[in-house]
Amino acid sequence: MKRRYVTADVFTDRMFGGNPVAVVLDAAGLSADQMQAVAVEFGYSETTFVLPPRDPSHTAWVRIFTPSREVPFAGHPNVGTAFVLTQEMAARGEAVPDRLVFEEAAGLVPVDLLREGGAVVGAELTAPEPLSRRAEVMPERAGACLSLAAGEVRTDAHPPQVVSVGLPFLVVELVSRDALRRARSDRTAYESVFPLDGAIAVYAYTRDVGTAAPEAGTDLQARMFTPRMTEDPATGSATAAAAALLAEVRGGADLRLRVGQGVDMGRPSLLLARAGRQGGVMIAYVGGRCVRAMEGSFRLAGP
Repeated sequence: MKRRYVTADVFTDRMFGGNPVAVVLDAAGLSADQMQAVAVEFGYSETTFVLPPRDPSHTAWVRIFTPSREVPFAGHPNVGTAFVLTQEMAARGEAVPDRLVFEEAAGLVPVDLLREGGAVVGAELTAPEPLSRRAEVMPERAGACLSLAAGEVRTDAHPPQVVSVGLPFLVVELVSRDALRRARSDRTAYESVFPLDGAIAVYAYTRDVGTAAPEAGTDLQARMFTPRMTEDPATGSATAAAAALLAEVRGGADLRLRVGQGVDMGRPSLLLARAGRQGGVMIAYVGGRCVRAMEGSFRLAGP
């Protein structure tokens, strides 16, 4: 069976920036093993597979795979998938709604579209879970995961801690932009810390941002290191979790953040995050612009 795919660069306004995602549009009938093999073939941080929704009132059932596993939720794949699907709707002459709802392992993920001049230019998702704060890690162990000293880990706002709004990460604040720039994942330290309360990756950020492009105008600069000892250019799920954590430690008031990521790896990204308390729990959102990059097809029958 011929299956179409489209790739998009997410959290950027230009091709070859941001974080690429491959969206397989015709995924019905593929097994989990086949989806995993396709994700390995693309080699992106994540590949999404679009299937008919189990509830017809929803837009689609979306499964998300990294090159090593299926994940219950992720940020940039949802934003990119929503962007691609609305482009496909428009190309078919269909009315494009203001909100899409994806069925995922973590729950329902509403995604609101961002428009300029009537055209969809990106999207913002609502995280499927409220903030949960989990295990804390000593600064020296968190720093070691990033090849940094304990003194380069900042703890006045919060300790290094596993947090989640759908996918857990160890969130670590660093004292300076220089420390963030020098951060490198250390396999031995990773293996001594992870897995931990569902987390297998480190999201490091700093409030010490630069004044020159592309960092000017951001509130945080961040990097995310995976258990494969690779770096992710833009991590929506971790950014949303970090925004929720910071909103909570600042007293629960609504918080908006412009977060830069990917600068040190040559794929500058801008993530727009917000968080606030609703019904007694902390809810997070993250969004940004997208650019359509490539498209094609492959033949793969179901099992």
